[in-house]
Amino acid sequence: MSTRVLIDHRKGGASKTRHPEKAHRPDNPIARKPEWIRVKAPSHPVYHETRKLMRDNRLVTVCEEAACPNIGECWSQRHATMMIMGEICTRACSFCNVATGLPNALDADEPERVAEAVAKLGLRHVVITSVDRDDLADGGAHHFARVINAIRSVSPETTIEILTPDFLRKNNALEVVVEARPDVFNHNLETVPRLYPTIRPGARYYQSLRLLDRVKQLDPSIFTKSGLMLGLGEEKMELAQVMDDLRIADVDFITMGQYLQPTVKHAAVARFVTPAEFEEYGTMARVKGFLQVSSSPLTRSSYHADADFAELRAARSARLKGSV
Repeated sequence: MSTRVLIDHRKGGASKTRHPEKAHRPDNPIARKPEWIRVKAPSHPVYHETRKLMRDNRLVTVCEEAACPNIGECWSQRHATMMIMGEICTRACSFCNVATGLPNALDADEPERVAEAVAKLGLRHVVITSVDRDDLADGGAHHFARVINAIRSVSPETTIEILTPDFLRKNNALEVVVEARPDVFNHNLETVPRLYPTIRPGARYYQSLRLLDRVKQLDPSIFTKSGLMLGLGEEKMELAQVMDDLRIADVDFITMGQYLQPTVKHAAVARFVTPAEFEEYGTMARVKGFLQVSSSPLTRSSYHADADFAELRAARSARLKGSV
């Protein structure tokens, strides 16, 4: 598979490589996926309706930008994870298929367009994520808050889950987002700390942990969530330690899914973790006290997020009743 091409509309349609920072890396052949990873190509008519709505509202989705394998299933159920602040990221993570480069200026009317799409889709639960915007003084925190407030104004019954960057070196950015009171605050650790220099070089493991811990300090009523990709070379004991770190930060929900290599220029899959192993890791996480766990090869941060949120809320209620 070749590196994808991004059309840069700021320069009159001149094409640029999607991942310029990876262009000179040696190719990593893409391993054949096992049977349990393969999914059917999308064909449901509702999938095409959802796609059209995203286009009509000029919205970007992480479903497309990150080449999610579940896009056919989710869009056929009118579930789309919207990616705000553009489709160009300032980071260059070796696992991610989102384009890298200098982003465009923020669209002032994007919050209203996102809210309109949420209302048209009739969503009970929506997931909003973003690219990293290290170029902005607040990392995009105020834009996140505006999107949350816009959705609340037109669809007050919709619960809102956000998947944010780490706001590294962005003072008071997190406080701005928490003040807007999303129902779920998600920030993915992605992998174990040993692999950060090669897999997530622009991030810092303990910064991400502190971010999740700080959300709970600011507003304990907000559910917190984090996700890991497996198959990058992590060891079982390293995963156990990450789970312990997340529980110390009082994170409620953990997701674990198989890493899939987007192109030959991305990090290689070290191995395909079996469904039985995912089940074992899920059991481990439940024993450690997470309110909600999703662990399977095709699990992604926002996969079945609406149903998971209902279970998450029920689990908290049951735990509170049990502690009385």
